[in-house]
Amino acid sequence: MNLEMVMQELEALGKDRTKKIYQSNGAQEPLFGVATGQMKPIFKKIKINQPLAEQLYATGNYDAMYFAGIIADPNAMTEADYDRWMDGAYFYMLSDYVVAVTLAEADIAQEVADKWIESGEELKMSAGWSCYCWLLGSRPDDEFSESKMANLLETVRHTIHDAPERTKYAMNNFIYTVGVSYMRLYDKAMEIALEVGPVEVNRDKKKSSFLVASEQIQKAVDKQRLGFKRKHVRC
Repeated sequence: MNLEMVMQELEALGKDRTKKIYQSNGAQEPLFGVATGQMKPIFKKIKINQPLAEQLYATGNYDAMYFAGIIADPNAMTEADYDRWMDGAYFYMLSDYVVAVTLAEADIAQEVADKWIESGEELKMSAGWSCYCWLLGSRPDDEFSESKMANLLETVRHTIHDAPERTKYAMNNFIYTVGVSYMRLYDKAMEIALEVGPVEVNRDKKKSSFLVASEQIQKAVDKQRLGFKRKHVRC
């Protein structure tokens, strides 16, 4: 399938209701409103195809950009490629659920995520923290430096309340993910979650929401989900 054929199939799958939901979360035109689950049959026909992924991402169409992440070859992309994709990720559903997810399957994931976390830019920081969440939730614990993860937790402890709004979500999720999926630092994650307490996030035209990582971790404990690892990062 070529670019035109994929775009036609995506457009045919679009739903106004789904489109409005995406737009309420920050998606902008152009987009069709395709539910992610409906993309799987197209993926089965295409499989991994990095050149086509690049064409789709370059359209600026949200649905095409999302599908690009599904068919991308993570290890065929360089750091410059990921930076370029981040430059095109204009809201969190692209930065955290397309770019960060794709990066999480690449060998250079931690290296790139570290730079994004230190960038000072809201969506890059969010993507960097989110990438670590995807990594910790899918890869064996021995792939991570315990001291490095502990240092990242300390960074969250001291900076989360002053972080950009979207970054707060990802940092809070990092505490939770360490507590649930990286058993070596469960105690430290819970300690920091309790110390940090509720994290207020301001949302455009909506009431503030409060994130409480300690409660999220405790729910996972109650459901006996400690040590959880997903089989696949991408759908």
